[in-house]
Amino acid sequence: MKNRERLGSRLGFIMLSAGCAIGCGNVWKFPWMCGQNGGGSFMLLYIICLVVLGLPAMTMEFSVGRAAQASPIHMYQKLEKPGFKWGIFGIASLIGNIALMAFYTVVTGWIIYYFIKFLTGQNADFGFTQMITNPTVNVVFLLVTVVVAFAILSFNLQGGLERITKYMMLALLVLMLVLAVHSLPLPGAAEGLKFYLVPDFGKIDGSVVVGAMNQAFFTLSVGMGGMAIFGSYIEKERSLMGESVHIIVLDTLVAVLAGIIMFPACFTYGLEVNAGPSLLFDTMATVFNNMTGGRWWGTLFFLFMVFAALSTVLGVCENILAMVRELTGLSRPKGALLCGVGIFLLALTTALGYSVLHFQPFAAGTAWLDLWDFIVSNNILPLGSLVLALFCCNSFGWGWDAFVQEANTGKGLKVQPWMKPIFRFVVPAAIAFIYIYGMATFAWNRSPRFL
Repeated sequence: MKNRERLGSRLGFIMLSAGCAIGCGNVWKFPWMCGQNGGGSFMLLYIICLVVLGLPAMTMEFSVGRAAQASPIHMYQKLEKPGFKWGIFGIASLIGNIALMAFYTVVTGWIIYYFIKFLTGQNADFGFTQMITNPTVNVVFLLVTVVVAFAILSFNLQGGLERITKYMMLALLVLMLVLAVHSLPLPGAAEGLKFYLVPDFGKIDGSVVVGAMNQAFFTLSVGMGGMAIFGSYIEKERSLMGESVHIIVLDTLVAVLAGIIMFPACFTYGLEVNAGPSLLFDTMATVFNNMTGGRWWGTLFFLFMVFAALSTVLGVCENILAMVRELTGLSRPKGALLCGVGIFLLALTTALGYSVLHFQPFAAGTAWLDLWDFIVSNNILPLGSLVLALFCCNSFGWGWDAFVQEANTGKGLKVQPWMKPIFRFVVPAAIAFIYIYGMATFAWNRSPRFL
């Protein structure tokens, strides 16, 4: 681990970082969150949160990673000033990444399962509830996801993760554009796009604001070191705010395209846009089953979903692998085997949570997946972003001057002096207020979110 691995190109860095950000958060969670929270109103707040909170947080996370030249487990420790103990937040990053993979790998397995069903022409005899309550299906496709991810990660950084992600992300973007163009001529496209893109300010309340902020952090993978690890793999030719803008634009493009694919189809076929997590599965499967050539359009749709989900699985698992290797000194292959086995065993809680391992953390019907998502989306991501802001912008942390020097090294968009109050005061205050409000109003006895 003394000679840190490097990415081979700027394109590789952008595609890897965007791939980690782009995933189920964009094309599974974003559309149903948008559908349940007023469509265009949620979209507006989401974009505001991306610009005001997400962009500073991503810039800070890249900067900490590149300056520390370490994974999140040690990055705070390497940059902290004498007498301060920020290193504990590295442990929180490891826990957060593992908790995310405890359910994200299972959801990725669901998507692979749907892709295979459409590809083989068996798309008319299965459903979301039937799938998640089948322990064999869940365990087998979880295993497939974990094996594929860590087999790729066992190779060196440039030959494995960077090469695969570049091809996968380019294929993802092409597939999304094809599917979006296909959705636009549908009879319900105008009504669907109006719901999706035109804000209804009467639908905005505190819960929508909380949901938009949590979704912004979830989709960007900021707050628990997802971006820091890639920052540690790059040289200093480019400034980091400019790179963050490119990644956020690409990430937002995918989220917007996902809605353009889904909502016109929902309005065309009279399906519920607020169906929740099953929007991607049962709702879109119904759309394709009633569409001319639907089997093949469905195959393309779930293939792009496989690419989107796997890009995040690879990015987050690389983060976990890097932290474990720094703690243990293991080689890539041995570390990949250890991490793969550990994540598989932990993710069994989610895979079997609707069949064998019954556990209801909130209301009746909730399961392990709801708990893992609550830990990650509602707590670790916003609190991790709050820690980043405090660490980078204050003298008791890394400090504003050191952060700006690192962020502005290289060509590209720079952090400007007038931005200091936004980074130092607005970002942490907004995150803290929205987080506290979200916890105070959280429906602990709420119905399950993933059924």
